[in-house]
Amino acid sequence: RFICIYPAYLNNKKTIAEGRRIPIDKAVENPTSTEIQDVCAAVGFNVLLEKNKMYPREWNRDMQYRGRVRIQLKQDDGNPCLPQFPTRKSVMLYAAETIPKLKTRTQKMGGSDQSLQQGEGGKKGKGKKKK
Repeated sequence: RFICIYPAYLNNKKTIAEGRRIPIDKAVENPTSTEIQDVCAAVGFNVLLEKNKMYPREWNRDMQYRGRVRIQLKQDDGNPCLPQFPTRKSVMLYAAETIPKLKTRTQKMGGSDQSLQQGEGGKKGKGKKKK
């Protein structure tokens, strides 16, 4: 009674032909399998993370795109484990909605802006010295 969710299902950089399964306006930029696992485990699902598995349509073999999350959606008798998530699509939409709110995502955003500005300043300085 486990369902599989690959990061490609929630990735807004992918087309439907490349494996995205939710609307692009609700999708997330480059989600990882660990982020999906964290979100689903926090809400109370029984979750398994398989790091060495890959989505078959994924051409990029980087570690960032690897992984698959197995979630127990239904019990043995067929009833949903959590009544607010009756279908696999409801789980995917919840994960895509919650991943941007993770602490790791919010900290990365703040840090990357500062490092980009410093990098640009360094490039300008190097250019002036060469002239």
